[in-house]
Amino acid sequence: MASNSLLFLCTGNSCRSQMCEGYAKQLFPDEWTILSAGIEAHGKNPRAISIMAEDGLDISAQESTVLSDEMIEQTHYFVTVCGHADEHCPVLPPGKIRIHWPLPDPAKATGTEEEITEQFRAVRDEVKQRMYALSAELLDEA
Repeated sequence: MASNSLLFLCTGNSCRSQMCEGYAKQLFPDEWTILSAGIEAHGKNPRAISIMAEDGLDISAQESTVLSDEMIEQTHYFVTVCGHADEHCPVLPPGKIRIHWPLPDPAKATGTEEEITEQFRAVRDEVKQRMYALSAELLDEA
């Protein structure tokens, strides 16, 4: 297990964890392994892809995957991005580091198209802010 591995976990691996993966791949050096997964796989959310493109990141090639034992074995840092994933995250082996970010689920946003889009932007902006802080912290430790 390399200490330079990071996995973002949410319920369906369609929005929040995908956004995190996109920013992490931009902010961390190439020698870092960056993954995202879900307790389930719900497929990629087109709004998440669109809202990230607004900020210059193309996450359309990322996959919606289910957390596997192999991922757990190979990853050092785990970031759960919702309460459901935090509660259902498997017990991690000793030495693994788990961080929890209680991000709202933009896929559950309601209202007009504009209001839903604004909720996606708000989550994206919070993810971006948290990713900049996390990358500064973890890269400083490395």
